[in-house]
Amino acid sequence: MNSRARLQAASGIHTSIVHQLKQRLIGPGASPARVHEPYQMLAEVDAELRAALGVDVIGVWPRKNIFGYEANGWKPFTLFDGTPCLVPGNFNVTPAPDGGWLTYPEGDTSVPASGHMPKGGYFFDAIVRQEPLDEDKLNPADNLEEFGLLNEADLAHYRRQVAWLDLNAKDTGVILLAPGTAFGDIALVPAPFLKRPKGIRDISEWYMATAARPDYVHAIFEQQCEYALQNLETLIGMFGDRVQAVVTTGTDFGTQNGLFISIPAYRNLFKPYHKRLNDLIHAKSNWKTFIHSCGAVATLIPEFIATGFDILNPVQCSACGMDPVQLKKNFGKDITFWGGCVNTQHTMYQTPEAVYREVRERIEIFNQDGGFVCNAVHNIQGNSPIENVLAMFKAIKDSGIA
Repeated sequence: MNSRARLQAASGIHTSIVHQLKQRLIGPGASPARVHEPYQMLAEVDAELRAALGVDVIGVWPRKNIFGYEANGWKPFTLFDGTPCLVPGNFNVTPAPDGGWLTYPEGDTSVPASGHMPKGGYFFDAIVRQEPLDEDKLNPADNLEEFGLLNEADLAHYRRQVAWLDLNAKDTGVILLAPGTAFGDIALVPAPFLKRPKGIRDISEWYMATAARPDYVHAIFEQQCEYALQNLETLIGMFGDRVQAVVTTGTDFGTQNGLFISIPAYRNLFKPYHKRLNDLIHAKSNWKTFIHSCGAVATLIPEFIATGFDILNPVQCSACGMDPVQLKKNFGKDITFWGGCVNTQHTMYQTPEAVYREVRERIEIFNQDGGFVCNAVHNIQGNSPIENVLAMFKAIKDSGIA
């Protein structure tokens, strides 16, 4: 990456916070916050808010979100905390028995719900819709239903994105979220976007399958990888040097205290596919490859580097073994850290002074000799105190990196 730090708004900012930022920094005349990612209820950081915050990285997203519909046909909606916003036209909810909301694949309320937000909640959880498994009839094709080559509607979407970037992002860093490249991402396994998912869709069953049915999982990953390689070649041809970084995986390999997966298991089950994608991207483009993995992944970072990843996110410094000083010392010459500037689980709920101090400390550590994109540790949640969020951006501004 570039030798100076860049500022990205965050992995995502909850709609409630985007609304408050707009009100504070732009005023009552600010445009409404638009929910572009309804699973986590993340809002678009649009041009006026990017300007107000000094953000110089923007994202290019796939045509459809995790519930299987496009971000268009905007309509008004009010969140549980009273935040007014705009949601896509196919964002449809019905009351849940607990007083929360149920939401549906493709917005189709005639099929079983695929997401649930508890009353007073801030985001949806996937609802597992698992048909009974028959070991003798397990078919990898059932877990491949969501993968395939980009269709004409997808290509038209990306052509529009290219045209938009040419008009609006000449001096802005661009990160592309590649479609269909995340192998075994547990957020996607339940397939909230499919009306009647088949195959292994239960989260615990999937995790067990990686050990008990490795041939089944490899068969899925092999075909998924073939689609992904072709789609990446297409996207590289379309976007060229307009993109600086590409997110290819959001599969979490760490918990707060250790790994989800052993190092030998990563080498066998994930590394071959990650390497094939990274090798193609590096051979065909100047893009940097981006892995998102939460948790205590320090012992896997050498594997990520050897596999060809250029960027690690979200850099969860509060997890076991993820001391920022040691991360920078051990790996800073070989990988860019995209994140880590403030703990959104704990520090973000303390005082503005604590947030300011942690952000300045992390910038001082991670930005030595470059290789840093300033980003909170994952999403800024909807109940974060707005003064603390503003303190984060003030610390970034005062540091001189933005």
